[in-house]
Amino acid sequence: MTAPRPRLLVLRALGLGDLLAGVPALRALRRAFPGHELVLAAPAELAPVAAATGAVDLLLPASAPGRAVPRSLDWTGPPPDVAVDLHGNGPPSHHLLMDLRPIRLLAFAHPATPEVDGPQWRPEEHERVRWCRLLRWYGIDADPTDLRLPRPPVPSPAPGAVVLHPGAGAPSRCWPVERYATVAAPLRARGRRVVVTGGAGESALVADLARRADLPDTDVFGDGLPFDRLSALVADAHAVVSGDTGIAHLAVAQAAPSVTLFGPVPPSRWGPPAHPRHRALWHPGPEGDPHGSTPDPALLRLRPGDVLDALDQLPDADPTSRNLDQRVSVEHL
Repeated sequence: MTAPRPRLLVLRALGLGDLLAGVPALRALRRAFPGHELVLAAPAELAPVAAATGAVDLLLPASAPGRAVPRSLDWTGPPPDVAVDLHGNGPPSHHLLMDLRPIRLLAFAHPATPEVDGPQWRPEEHERVRWCRLLRWYGIDADPTDLRLPRPPVPSPAPGAVVLHPGAGAPSRCWPVERYATVAAPLRARGRRVVVTGGAGESALVADLARRADLPDTDVFGDGLPFDRLSALVADAHAVVSGDTGIAHLAVAQAAPSVTLFGPVPPSRWGPPAHPRHRALWHPGPEGDPHGSTPDPALLRLRPGDVLDALDQLPDADPTSRNLDQRVSVEHL
């Protein structure tokens, strides 16, 4: 009888941007444990993204409101041979995984869970670097620049367009919709196609921007495109303009030119790699609440002219010639 395949469970039950920022760590685990079945505990809607990484064998649906830790995991069978906490740094995520009795647990240390023997958490660390450092502490080589996703085999619904994405996971990271409309007007006057996208539940926001920018229905993609079409749209875009949210990370993964508007959290924590194709706009100052209920003051200091200037500075490269640079960028205004 063939012995059962060992299983590795990774907890990252967060959003699109979080999963894309965790791709280098997932790929490092795939290389380190080639014989294991790698199971990712993440929201069910991210299954196509997990598959695109090439690192995940199975997605275990898991989610909780906001950025909370799920109450339980629908794990069946023997305990995981290895469990990895890529979700948080404290008792809730530690206990969730320890309750499954894994043979080995990889996680950051915390005073309230002294049985976890891991490295110390660094609050100011860049997200991609953080999880790779965790793995390196356990002797697993991890490259935070291993970010690229393959372009999906579907056509873009708007090749060569400037993609405006006004939504984000919280209002504090949403630049005012009227400013996006102000950016759209001169771009369209120059003959550039402008399209607007939104995630699930953002159809009203997308419709508001489309109305203000006088966009035709063919250029409005509200309430969430399927991941393969969204990824193709981004891959073949002239540029992507958004706040600090998932589509900005998708632009990095597809090597698409991007202008990302930061506030309340600086790009040193979540920003794109350094390359002329990526512009991270940020006014240095005190950090705010990334999950706040109103637009952050630092974000509001960014004006439409700043975004248009940044777009003018992007290289106008053909999508097939785009290559990802290997550094981390901060662009100060």
